[in-house]
Amino acid sequence: MGDQKLTDAELKFAEIIWANAPLKSSELVRLCETALKWKKSTTYTMLKRLDEKGIFRNEAGLVIVLIGKEDFFSEQSKRFVAETFEGSLPRFVAAFTRTKKLSKTEIEELYRLIEAHEGDS
Repeated sequence: MGDQKLTDAELKFAEIIWANAPLKSSELVRLCETALKWKKSTTYTMLKRLDEKGIFRNEAGLVIVLIGKEDFFSEQSKRFVAETFEGSLPRFVAAFTRTKKLSKTEIEELYRLIEAHEGDS
């Protein structure tokens, strides 16, 4: 699996695929023409890039998802915490809450997540 960081254009393209997959590559071309004003060649170039990154695959004209949106962003979040906070989730939360006050609902959700994972070591 290659580098999975996405440019803004790649992310917009990925969002179209995640919202519509599986879909024929010809339909993807039409969607990108409408939404992004891309030519067919641009769509196929972008699809090849994201195929090489292991996120999507074009199999016989059918575009399929290899990594779902939730899994993709989960992995991106883990990488961000690892690269920016030396893998420390508490350091990330401390930095995040330094500039944003958590609501009571958010705090309760964090407690539920912690309780759900307490025995998962």
